[in-house]
Amino acid sequence: MSIWQLHEAKTRLSEVIEAAHTAGPQILTRHGTERAVLLSIADYRAITAHQPDLRAYLLGGPKVDSFEIERDRDTGREIPL
Repeated sequence: MSIWQLHEAKTRLSEVIEAAHTAGPQILTRHGTERAVLLSIADYRAITAHQPDLRAYLLGGPKVDSFEIERDRDTGREIPL
């Protein structure tokens, strides 16, 4: 994974894109702070292909058919005012 300064990446965009395709993700920085990552289309599709939709995610959670909560009958304590 290579690190590119944003102004350098803008001037050498074709090279950055080719590096993302051949060498993997490329990190873009601005003033020394990481700001973005450039991925190849193959890496992007691999990441997004395995995400379930929201409905499937929610329905895939733990089953709570017999979920019961027992309430504590304690009334608390007296507080002098």
